[in-house]
Amino acid sequence: MDPLIRKIVTMTEDVVAELGRPVDRITRRAVAAAVIRNPWHGRGYVADLQPEVRDVAPCLARALTGRLIDALGGADRVEAFGKAAIVGVDGETEHGSALIHTPYFGDVLRDAVDGTSIIAFAEQRAAPGAPLTVPLWHKTASATRSHYQTVEIRVGDAPRPDEIVVIAAASSGSRPNARIGDRTTDSAVEITELEGATP
Repeated sequence: MDPLIRKIVTMTEDVVAELGRPVDRITRRAVAAAVIRNPWHGRGYVADLQPEVRDVAPCLARALTGRLIDALGGADRVEAFGKAAIVGVDGETEHGSALIHTPYFGDVLRDAVDGTSIIAFAEQRAAPGAPLTVPLWHKTASATRSHYQTVEIRVGDAPRPDEIVVIAAASSGSRPNARIGDRTTDSAVEITELEGATP
C-alpha cells in the first residue's frame, strides 16, 4: 500500500423502508474513503500539481474502486457513481480537486464499472470529522432522475490539517421509491408557464 495512505474506510447502507412502507427495490449505497497525507503540504503555492497527481491518483482510484465493487457485489451491480475530497485545513481545496478531477482518478473509476457519464462530485476544506454529502448519478445516463441521490461520509479523525480524504461512492440502484418521471416521460412545458407559477 502506498505510504501516503493512513487508512481506508468503507461504508455501506441499504434502505429497506420509507415512511413505514417497504421500498420497491432495495438499493445499496457504498462509500470508500482513503485518508492520505497531502502530497503538497508545507510547500506553499505549487504551480504544477500534475506530477503528484500522476503518482498518487491512480493508486487511490484502484484501491477505492475495488472496495466499491466488492461492497456492491460486482462491477455490473454499480448503477450510479460519485467522487469527492475533503482537504485538511492546512491545504487548498485545489489539492483535493487535483486528485479527483483528472483521468488518473476518474477514468480508472469509470472504466472499472463500465461507465460513460461524467462522475458527480463534491469537495471542501474542513476539520477532522466533518461530514460531506457526495452526489451520485447514473453511470451511463446522467440525466436519469431516478438515480440522482446522495450518500454522506464522515471520518472521525480525518482529515488532519496535513491530510486529504479522497472518496469514491457508488449505488446499486435508484433512490428509494423513485417516481418523478424522466425527460422521456415529461410533457412539454413552456417557459411562460414556469414564469407565472406561484409557490
